[in-house]
Amino acid sequence: MFENQQRDDVEKFIGADKDTRRLYFRHQELNDKVEEASRGCLPLSDIELRTLKQEKLQAKEKLERMWDTWQSTRQH
Repeated sequence: MFENQQRDDVEKFIGADKDTRRLYFRHQELNDKVEEASRGCLPLSDIELRTLKQEKLQAKEKLERMWDTWQSTRQH
């Protein structure tokens, strides 16, 4: 996430408030778990994996909306 953004901007965004920071690190945690499950290192049922992926997607979408809002406030 945020691969195409400048690192300084991402760090400022993440540091903007505790909710943003918490959601960003939760997304990272979910991403790690999904990757571990895909490699077979984390035993999960199909339902558990699907739930993790859904939560990860929801976190990503919310972060993207927050990023867009943050970017628009910086430009004005």
